[in-house]
Amino acid sequence: MCSSETAAASRDRVFPPSGAFSAGAHIRSLDQYREMYRRSIEDPEGFWGEQAESFHWQRKWSKVREFDFSGDIGIKWFLGARTNITYNCLDRHLGVRGDQAAIIWEGNEPGEDSKLTYRQLHLEVCKFANVLKSRGVVKGDRVSIYMPMVKELAIAMLACARIGAIHSIVFGGFSAESLADRIVDSSCEALITTDGVYRGKKAVTLKANADEAMARQGSAARRAPSSMMSHVVHISLPASLAMTPPAHAAYATA
Repeated sequence: MCSSETAAASRDRVFPPSGAFSAGAHIRSLDQYREMYRRSIEDPEGFWGEQAESFHWQRKWSKVREFDFSGDIGIKWFLGARTNITYNCLDRHLGVRGDQAAIIWEGNEPGEDSKLTYRQLHLEVCKFANVLKSRGVVKGDRVSIYMPMVKELAIAMLACARIGAIHSIVFGGFSAESLADRIVDSSCEALITTDGVYRGKKAVTLKANADEAMARQGSAARRAPSSMMSHVVHISLPASLAMTPPAHAAYATA
């Protein structure tokens, strides 16, 4: 058998889960998945209404969905309902899973790792939500997040959702120009970033890119936000840049 045939045969191999693993899964078999998919197509209101029952709701919906594909195209789900997605992610787990790991983080180097329990993550999200509010961020505002893959990225995203702000994640490998374009396109009111990050052995100064992006978006031809409120700094590199006052706030002291 040639190498290409061997590779193709390897790709076609199937590794079924053990019975014990399947018994503890949300979807225990392929047949169950196919049946759920069939029902989601044939009875979407009933299927998604049933799935939504597993969430916490401050107020239940009056109608599962409403859509119009003929005129002004629009799709609405769970009309009249009210919830907070971070309550479902965090608060409702505190009683039973409070001390269970919610985030397990692996860093750039072997041995560089840490974890946050649900209780710890809930505390950090609440604290950072108040940081955003203290900087003037309110429900409906757009917040740009320009960060590496660190725990604080999840904290920032959940904090935005907790107060009703809309987060716009920008890949940490993008240039200052690309970041500025996305800030302007989303009309962001605030930018959350870090001093920098290591990619392998290379130090990447995200803060310098963020500063340049802030300057670029201010002079963009398209309408820019009236003010860029803050950088929120989580990580310091050995030669990190000093923050530029007064529009920047350090996470540790905000």
